[in-house]
Amino acid sequence: MEASAGPERINEEGLAAFAARAADSGPVVMLNLLAFKPEGGEERYLEYGAAVAPLLEQAGGRIVFAGAAAPAVIGGAGWDVVALVEYPSRQAFLDMIGSPEYQAIAHLRTEALAKGELHPLDQAENLP
Repeated sequence: MEASAGPERINEEGLAAFAARAADSGPVVMLNLLAFKPEGGEERYLEYGAAVAPLLEQAGGRIVFAGAAAPAVIGGAGWDVVALVEYPSRQAFLDMIGSPEYQAIAHLRTEALAKGELHPLDQAENLP
């Protein structure tokens, strides 16, 4: 994946850190923060969702939660949708996004979003 300008600019340092842990065992949950383009963004994202669903299933992933975001109570960033997607491993995620099938549809996500963030989450051991 190459860095690009626009809503889906790859954080090369973050991707390298994620990939460096590809051999870690156990699942990883990816936090998706999504803001759609005003003209047709949501519809385009629905196309992406339909296209990525079989790839997600093949990777052993699943949507844990997806919901429409309400106005922030704390903070100011606005998102249209927030989703948690679990993969059986970091390597499973990397394999999926690196596949030719995913590369063929990735443009749908980029075309849909005014801004987007993707954060891998680790289990917080010391929190209640």
